[in-house]
Amino acid sequence: MKTCLIVDDSRVIRKVARKILEELDFECVEAGDGSEALEACRKQMPDAILLDWNMPVMNGLDFVKALRREETGDQPVVVFCTTENDMAHITEALRAGADEYVMKPFDGDIIESKFQQTGLLRAS
Repeated sequence: MKTCLIVDDSRVIRKVARKILEELDFECVEAGDGSEALEACRKQMPDAILLDWNMPVMNGLDFVKALRREETGDQPVVVFCTTENDMAHITEALRAGADEYVMKPFDGDIIESKFQQTGLLRAS
């Protein structure tokens, strides 16, 4: 079973994302900020990371930069999931190492589609 780390400071968003991802047969781990997420990755690197941008302690952009410097940090597929929707933010996220970008609010179809595009899921 593939694993996904859900990183968001909103417990509600993490709960919604977990429900969607578990329906797609992912085992989920949660983190409330980038610092917690980095610690979780150091314990066990996930297959995928669904990542919020705006969080306390360590934001999503700083997290993805730090992740990509870790020994196996190039392996997880990172999908930013945020309200930041201008091209400058999207470009910055992709340059920092994100693989895809999803706008909030999202639903199961959007997550499934993005995970298919990144190769995490097969098209049904």
